[in-house]
Parts: sequence; structure tokens; C-alpha cells
Amino acid sequence: MESRVVDSRLVTGGTVTWRRRECDGCKRRFTTYERVETTLPTVIKKDGQRETFDRAKILRSLRIACNKRPVSAEALDEQSEQLERELGESGEKEISSRIIGERVMARLKALDEVAYVRFASVYRSFRDIDEFMSEMGKLVRSKGD
Repeated sequence: MESRVVDSRLVTGGTVTWRRRECDGCKRRFTTYERVETTLPTVIKKDGQRETFDRAKILRSLRIACNKRPVSAEALDEQSEQLERELGESGEKEISSRIIGERVMARLKALDEVAYVRFASVYRSFRDIDEFMSEMGKLVRSKGD
């Protein structure tokens, strides 16, 4: 129960504190990891259902959108982690799945435009090719800026 800190470092981009400790009684050393626990908002789905935020769902969607694209797994992990951190720090109790989807699309647009179009085509449920082409036109015009 009694121990002292021998060494301490920030890991995982500064979100986790790694501590090497030594037991005062038996002198054995062990490692602990300390992470700030944030309260994530409840997600309000399109049909009105509420569920807890699940970063794994975001990561899975990012992976599907970036399938066979030159985007590293680390970049996808980082994007999902940043989004989770943003939501935790927002202080909101509830958030619409639409807002989360828009934030994912913004991240994908900056990361890989093809992945963005893939995600947007599923997320926005384009009814026909005209809606799809309209979105493509917006993407092309935004590249010119």
C-alpha cells in the first residue's frame, strides 16, 4: 500500500502518465499508468435513440473509408482519439450523431479526399448521382481556394 515514485513520464501524446514505483516494504518495483478520465456525452442517434459514445465505431468507420488508401493506422487512431478528446472536453451532456458525422467528415477531408467522398456518400445517403456530383463539385471548388 505504501510506495514511492522512482520515475515518471508522459506517454501517448501527453494523455497518460507512466510512473515507475517502488514498494516501501518489499522494495519491489512496478509500473502504473494514470489517465485522465473524461465524461463523454451521450450520442443522440437520428431515430432519437441514445447511446454512449464509442470511439471504436468512429475508428471502424475511418478504417472502412480509408481502405486501400495511403493513410496509416496511426493517423486514424490519432484522429479518433482527438475527436474523443474534443467531445470529452466540450462539457456537453448530449451530442447529435449528425454533429459527430460532420466532424469526422471534416477530418477525413483534410486527411484523404477519396476517403472523405467514400464516407460522405454513405453518411449523407445520396439519393442519386446528381447529389453525389454536387458534393464532388463542392470538393473541387474548395481545392481551388
